[in-house]
Amino acid sequence: MARINNPMEIFKLLNGSNCRECNEKTCLAFAVAVFKEKRPIHACPHLDKAVIDKYSGAVEKPNTIDEFKEEAIGSLKQEIAGANLAEAAERIGADFSNGRLTLKVFGKEFGVDTRGNLSSDVHINAYMVVPVLNHILNGKGCKPKGEWITFRELSGGPPRYAHFQQRCENPLKKVADTYTDLFQDMLDIFDGKQVDGHVNSDISILLHPLPRFPMLVCYWKPEDGIDSSLHIYFDTVSDDNLDIESIYTMNEGIAMMFEKIALRHGA
Repeated sequence: MARINNPMEIFKLLNGSNCRECNEKTCLAFAVAVFKEKRPIHACPHLDKAVIDKYSGAVEKPNTIDEFKEEAIGSLKQEIAGANLAEAAERIGADFSNGRLTLKVFGKEFGVDTRGNLSSDVHINAYMVVPVLNHILNGKGCKPKGEWITFRELSGGPPRYAHFQQRCENPLKKVADTYTDLFQDMLDIFDGKQVDGHVNSDISILLHPLPRFPMLVCYWKPEDGIDSSLHIYFDTVSDDNLDIESIYTMNEGIAMMFEKIALRHGA
């Protein structure tokens, strides 16, 4: 029986058509249901018999998704311990002093030493730690060009775009629709900067999750019966500085953080 560690491994087996013949709203919802053992994988009518035979039965889940991220952090810390942090700091535009690499994450200091020990001015969850460590290890340090593209236009983005919309952009749009302080929080808490509307958006907030990794969050207010919309844009060198999985993970974490903030404020 195949071993499945997270819903995305199931999702990648599906055709992404969201046909609903499995009685789930989306292929992602079906993948989550299979992972939670609420649905059998053969309920998807588009899978080949060989795939069904390989993945049918109870899915082996050695960890929860959060535990899976903790495992990833542990592995990355080991890589950090064997890396040349002085070289990494020069490559990505960070500082290195007294055996510690320091860079800004949303304007706040984040540090890692040669043993893989982490420190930060603020609490940073696994959704941020994994991308930051991947950036330190593998980011090319390309300087942003100020040219904006969508997630779908990033290398490796097209097959993940529907998932990105569902887990990152749509939840953030729902928060923006109901929590009026969202964009002010981006400015005050996440060291954002309001800029001129990109592609005629009503609100455009420039964020810097990493020093050379800017993001642009653009929101269009509802008007004349047209629903609101929200899209996230990335610099054209973003996928040189951070891998596509880390970009997705970071944005999913951002959406979850703002959902929690809005919930605490009764939005």
